Amino acid sequence: MVNETHGFSAPRWRLTRWLATTSQRVPDDVRTALIAQLFGTLPIFLGGIVNTVAIAVLVAVWHPSPLLIAWCCLEIAVSLSRLAIMIHALRAVRRGGRTFTDLTIILAVAWGFTTGLGACLVLLTGDWPTAIVVCISAAGMTGGMCFRYVGAPRLATAVIAGALLPATVGALLSGNTILLISAVQAPALLLAMSMAAFQLHRMLVATMMAERENLQRTRLDGLTGLANRNGLTRAFETRLAAREFEDAPFALLYLDLDGFKAINDTHGHLVGDRILAMVAERMRVLLASGDTAGRLGGDEFVILTSVGAEAEALALGRAALAAISAPYLLSDGQTLRIGVSIGIAIAPRDGRDWDILMTRADTALYVAKARGKAQVALASDVDGDTRALWEAMRQAESDPRDHRFAAAG
Repeated sequence: MVNETHGFSAPRWRLTRWLATTSQRVPDDVRTALIAQLFGTLPIFLGGIVNTVAIAVLVAVWHPSPLLIAWCCLEIAVSLSRLAIMIHALRAVRRGGRTFTDLTIILAVAWGFTTGLGACLVLLTGDWPTAIVVCISAAGMTGGMCFRYVGAPRLATAVIAGALLPATVGALLSGNTILLISAVQAPALLLAMSMAAFQLHRMLVATMMAERENLQRTRLDGLTGLANRNGLTRAFETRLAAREFEDAPFALLYLDLDGFKAINDTHGHLVGDRILAMVAERMRVLLASGDTAGRLGGDEFVILTSVGAEAEALALGRAALAAISAPYLLSDGQTLRIGVSIGIAIAPRDGRDWDILMTRADTALYVAKARGKAQVALASDVDGDTRALWEAMRQAESDPRDHRFAAAG
């Protein structure tokens, strides 16, 4: 349910913001997902419109009085307006544009009111068979609103009230004594449906929060809070799906800490874990909006950045080298130092596939290490000789970098 790709705009007006939210505090991504639920799905939306418009037209044909014809026209106008805004919203989300969420909320309340107004007018005609049909439609809508607007229980309450209260006025003014009971039934039903809407909302939010925590566990590194391998791959795929690299190249920086194994061996894994967490904190400071930093495992890190020019990518790499190589002050007053080597690949020049970019950045990383470590190298620097050196270094390692893919703790 929680999906970072939701693009429905948040309401801007004070009234619509109040209707679309509750006092319950939720993270921004959950709130965004709840706003998306206000729009629902087009097939269900069309079903509701067809039902209300068809009944309005039939009533106007059956009782062609000026009031009922005017109501029919109002019902059609509100329904078509809601449909137009719904279609616009679905298209806007696909192209990253703004959706008219405020109008969606206001028209939802208007739709509830026009449904109740129709029931009121038909009840006043004394045509009980027709009134039964219209009231059944209105009553069915009140139940559906608890689910239709489960993400916004205040809005659900407002729509239900819009349908029930005019219908109740019509019942009380109809002259039918037995319908006086609606003066008790309608408020009781409104209260019950509102309580149900809020209860369903709390259940939905609890489910979304649990799902969000699960996603975080599967996409975030537990030690550093950065993206893990799965999260990095997902971030790359998101860029790929948006085709950002077609017009704006981006860089992949592959970082490997120098001297970290000695810290683990000398000071223990607890200190090593603290150093890794501090490295992550320093990396976060370097990130621009939209950039992603992640830990592959062990002492390996990756930065996905929108910086695409070689000079800018190198500048970011050198900034990361300087930040990570600065001394680390531990809680006991001890100061430790580590280095970092960085390989950089730039998409789409060096590849459009995650594995290819990672391989080329990894090759550049080994070139940086071959130059004496604490260096930054570009994939474009790799020629036949340096590639041969890289292969020789791989074969010469007694421990084939397995420690780099194991958790520091």
